[in-house]
Amino acid sequence: MAKVAPDIADLTLDELRLALAPAIADSAVFDGWSDAALEMAADQMDADRDVARLAFKPGFGGSRAMEMISAWIEAIDMAMAAAMPPEDLAKLKIRDRIRVLVQYRLDAVAGQEEALRRALAIMAMPQNAARAVKLGWRSADVMWRLAGDMATDYNHYTKRAILASIYAATLAVFLEDESEGKVDTRAFLDRRIDGVMRFEKAKAQWLNPGRESFSVTRFLGRLRYPTR
Repeated sequence: MAKVAPDIADLTLDELRLALAPAIADSAVFDGWSDAALEMAADQMDADRDVARLAFKPGFGGSRAMEMISAWIEAIDMAMAAAMPPEDLAKLKIRDRIRVLVQYRLDAVAGQEEALRRALAIMAMPQNAARAVKLGWRSADVMWRLAGDMATDYNHYTKRAILASIYAATLAVFLEDESEGKVDTRAFLDRRIDGVMRFEKAKAQWLNPGRESFSVTRFLGRLRYPTR
């Protein structure tokens, strides 16, 4: 039997945040991350405006815009996890797991470039910088966990920091990419991954000349973002 979606009025505030986030992003293309975008999304989903505003009530020193952006990113994280379970990704090589996960996120925001541009501008504000770093780290952590990463040593941190940097750089290219099907962005992402693979392979051979192979998992734990 098909699962019946709960009525919007029955959702908790946390559930409502995630339910409204994609619609808010659609409205943010035109209205920015504003109360107008929030109200438009609430109306579209038959949610009470006052309750919707309460769901995105900013914490101390925060802003409603950052609450909406955070919910949007979390909604993408959750959709990615649902669409790409670890057991399916396990069939791919590690490098391809990371590539398809990043590409999923790019495809998820296709058509919402202006909302993304405005979100990044808000996240770059000094008062939002720490929150933005945490959001990027969280998304990188979700991707690595889906990719099967079990590292608990320093590699746990370096993998996430480097993947977050690569993802951020790819987003910057994505926003300016006017090529058909965003093929230039895909090529950029491929170059970043392939370029560091060549670098790490040469490095591994230099450090361990007696070895004939190297660990791709270990390589990805030491990724370094090269110049474009």
